[in-house]
Amino acid sequence: MLSELKNCKKVIGTKQAKRALLDDNAKLIYIAKDAESHVVNKIKELSKSKSVEIVLVDTMRDLGKACGIDVSAASVAIIKTE
Repeated sequence: MLSELKNCKKVIGTKQAKRALLDDNAKLIYIAKDAESHVVNKIKELSKSKSVEIVLVDTMRDLGKACGIDVSAASVAIIKTE
């Protein structure tokens, strides 16, 4: 499932994921289990309220690597394609 992250349309980072959720553009959210709760709690709440599936990933490092970046990521949103 993480392998799809390299080639799909996505936004990386909590701020961008939150914006995608608020704009109803997110179809799936990845959240790292080791991310600090105060960073990702709003993303979890928004995902549940908008009925967007959440996929938990073991570490922020794994999530960043799956996206093809050299830094860790707390959350990633897969963007809806029309």
